[in-house]
Amino acid sequence: MTNKQLIRLGHSPDPDDAFMFYGLATGAVDSGPFEFEHTLHDIQSLNDWAREGKLEVTAISVHAYPYVQDKYAILSSGASMGATELVEYECDKKTITPPTVKAAGLTGVHGPLLVAAEPIPLRELADKTIAIPGTMTSAFLTLQLALGKFDYEVIMFDQIPKAVQDGKVDAGLIIHEGQLTFQKSGLHCLLDLGRWWFEQTALPLPLGCNVIRRDLGDKTMARISTILRASIEYGLSHRKEAVEYALQFGRGLDNELADKFVGMYVNEWTVDYGPVGRRAIAELLKRGSLAKLVPSVKGLRYV
Repeated sequence: MTNKQLIRLGHSPDPDDAFMFYGLATGAVDSGPFEFEHTLHDIQSLNDWAREGKLEVTAISVHAYPYVQDKYAILSSGASMGATELVEYECDKKTITPPTVKAAGLTGVHGPLLVAAEPIPLRELADKTIAIPGTMTSAFLTLQLALGKFDYEVIMFDQIPKAVQDGKVDAGLIIHEGQLTFQKSGLHCLLDLGRWWFEQTALPLPLGCNVIRRDLGDKTMARISTILRASIEYGLSHRKEAVEYALQFGRGLDNELADKFVGMYVNEWTVDYGPVGRRAIAELLKRGSLAKLVPSVKGLRYV
């Protein structure tokens, strides 16, 4: 028997999320008065569950936050923002690291990718069908900001490369480890949304965040936030072991690629958003609201 309070912790089955929770999942980080039950589902399912308030703590897309703001507050750690290491591919025949990125003190920017079987000018995509991994994903919101309206089909994220390859759709929006493996399918990158966003805003692209249910109360929320931050810091200070643990969640990734993927999305903003990360989230949601793609947010509260 345990008197610990059960906290259901939802996250996607991806190397970066697994890396964040390595310390907690293995018992290396003290869970305090809580028993954390790890619940792994794709991000679209987690977004849907958050609208129901199903889990006490969960990863969600930043895009989904306006729809759950009454139920959840944002944890100050756990961000997925792609703006650290260089990504070794060309997209739309441009360098991946424009001078403005280096001027901002970053070594590279990256994000979800729009890919196709053959190079297609972006202006021709208006009458094409694009596979997306979910209507609540931040990738979809950002692509709408970049392209305007387009026809789309929702396909499970890990099946999108094959759908594009087989000609079932004209293009596909790639998230997670597909960003590192799409070239194996002979696909071409049309647009890197992380770079596009940086060129528009000089900010990293905020994709995912961890949220906590408000009805837990301020004291409990703060204590859980401290524990989850400790788990992220533990993973970063035990990177080799944490990557090996995360590797089991990386579909089609070897140790080197898993380490690279973790390096793309677990960074200084994952430990704490800081002023830059908070501005990035506010800017994405503001632009989404102005474009009438998401409801306006009354106020961003970070625990």
